Formats: sequence, structure tokens, C-alpha cells
Amino acid sequence: MPERIQRKSGGPEPRKPSGPASAPELAGATPAKRRFRRSKIKPRVLVQFTTQLSTLQNAGLPIVRCLRILAGQQRPGPFRDGVSAVADDVEGGDSLSAALGKHPHFFDSLYLNMVKAGEAGGILDQILERLAVFAEKADAIRGKIKGALTYPTCVMVFAVLVVAFVMIFVVPKFEEVFKQLNQQLPPLTTALLGMANVMKRWWWVFLLGIGLLIAVLRALMRVHGFKKFVHRLQLRLPVVGDLVHKTIVARFARTFGTLLGAGVPILEALSIIRDSVSNVIVGEALDSVHKNIKQGETITQPMAESGVFDDIVVNMVDVGEQSGNLDRMLMKVADAYEREVDDSVSTLFRVIEPMILLFLAFVVGTIVVALFLPILKVMDTLSSQR
Repeated sequence: MPERIQRKSGGPEPRKPSGPASAPELAGATPAKRRFRRSKIKPRVLVQFTTQLSTLQNAGLPIVRCLRILAGQQRPGPFRDGVSAVADDVEGGDSLSAALGKHPHFFDSLYLNMVKAGEAGGILDQILERLAVFAEKADAIRGKIKGALTYPTCVMVFAVLVVAFVMIFVVPKFEEVFKQLNQQLPPLTTALLGMANVMKRWWWVFLLGIGLLIAVLRALMRVHGFKKFVHRLQLRLPVVGDLVHKTIVARFARTFGTLLGAGVPILEALSIIRDSVSNVIVGEALDSVHKNIKQGETITQPMAESGVFDDIVVNMVDVGEQSGNLDRMLMKVADAYEREVDDSVSTLFRVIEPMILLFLAFVVGTIVVALFLPILKVMDTLSSQR
């Protein structure tokens, strides 16, 4: 079997595996190579590349020819240069995993370990197919969450711009009218006019403050303690926390199941997931699971003690571990949680939309009332004089 797959992939006997490019190699690389080694690509591009590579491999084309074809189909840019470099390295004698490992910005540790396991087991075509399915599922979840957040984000940005325009250009015009009325203004109107004057004169300070706040938050997110606090807060927020938790569990289950199905050892698979997980709290829980398994415990006990995984996840993993079908059971967990993510996204959208509308109604209503209170007061005075 391994010999048949080796002939199918069309690559020569791999020489000594090489890892990611070292510092000296990068120092001696051309500017173009350094550029595409530093660049990143959109997940959708990697999904398409993996799917097409899997299809070409299943068709029986040699791996070098597959890479050449796919390099020609990419748009001119860093990724196209990277795929061409991978093809050159494979043609020169490197294994596919070693060639991909020279471009860690394009192909992460999960990708590399999956390909390496496929090469070792002589099932590279099957592993690429699994990778394509995994990448499509992960991209689908990201797309759904982004799609749910795009509408409220656009509405809020548009609303802020409109309110800023009204405060800076419209409200000061009313101030001139109010001066001609020669009436004492209500406190709400006085406060509104004061805010408008401040925004008109110091608008650049607000923009500078927003930019400074973003920069400070980015700097603080590099501090482990603050980052851990934010990630714990994310998991505890109503509605949003539930969505974040289910997304993390779904990604964990699918990644873990994919790695185990590819033949990656359980401890190595947990190390890959632990290093790639975005949430610090979940990463620490996986680190505890990894240490306990290394000491000889089963996977279910440390998972249950971590407090991150629900009882249903722990029970399904326990069944899978006892039956010897842990990878399949993890895939079922991933499917179930991805469906729950869909429901949570819909719930989040239904919650956010009315909250945005209420907020906008409050802001606009406050401005309108503040502007028309003096006019109504004058009209009431005139009516009483008659």
C-alpha cells in the first residue's frame, strides 16, 4: 500500500526531512521569498487550495504536477510564490510536509502534521481529503459568525456617523435660533448644545482617543493576565459566551477527531490543538488534560475536571475511548455543536437587532426632544399671553 501511494504521488524518495526555514536561511533568501514567508492568506484561499489538491491527488496525478497546476491557478502574489517554492522543493527531493513546513504563515502545525501522518501511512490522498473537509467546516463556522455580526456592526457604524454629523453640523444651527428666542433653555437642551460644541471643536481628540484606546487594548492583550481575564469574560457573557464556548468545543472536537483519524498520536494531537487554540482558558484546560494523560490517566477524567467541556461531550468521548472509535465520536460531537452554533448565531442576531434599534431610538429621541423643548416652551408662552 505505501509503495502504491508513493508512485501515485509522483514524488521522489524523501531525503532528510527539513523543518521550517531557519534564521540563516531567511537571512540569505531573496526579498521576494522573505515577503511571501512573512505573508498570510485568507482561510478561503487555503480551503480552495486543499480541496483542489485533494481532487488532483485522487485523480492520480503526481504531487509535483498537482502543485504546478495549482500554482498556475493562483493569483500573482505571495501564496502563488509559496506554492511554486513547495513544488520546487518536492521536485528537489523534500517530502511534501517538509516543503510545506518552510512556509508556516501559510500552513500551520495542524496542516503539517496531517500531511506528515498521511505520508507516513501512505494515505496522503485520503488525508488531503480530510483536510479539505476540515478546512471547509472551519471556514463555514467563521463565515456564519462574521455574517451574523456584519449587519449590526454596519448599522452601529452608520448610526455613529449620522449622530456625529447631526451633533457637529445640525445642532449648532439650532443654538443660533435659541439665542434669538431670548429664553432660558431647559437643562437637557443646554447639555446637548454643550456636547455639540465640544464635539465640533475637539472632534480630533475623540478620534485620537479611539485610536489610542485600540492601541492600549492591543498592547494589554499581549499581557497574559489581562488576556486571560478577557477570555474568561468572553465565556461568561450572556448569549455571546454561549456562542464562543460552543464554537471552541466544535473546533476542538473536529480538529482532535481529524488528527486522530489521520493517525496522529493522542498526546501530539492535544499539543497541536493546545498551541493553536485562541482562548487562554481553554488552552490551560487542554494543557491540564495533556499532562494528566501523559501520567497515565484516561482522557475523560481530566476533561471533566477542566470545567470547559460539558457532560455530554465528556460522556461521548468516554464512549468513543472505550469502543476504540474516539475519532468518529469526536466528529459526531463536532457535528452536534456546529448545529448548536448555527442556532446560537440566529439567537444572537435576534437579540442584537432590537437592542441596536432601542439604542438608536433613545439617542435620536433624546436629540429631538432636547432641540424642540425650547420651541415648545416658547409656543406655550405665546399661547398663554393670548
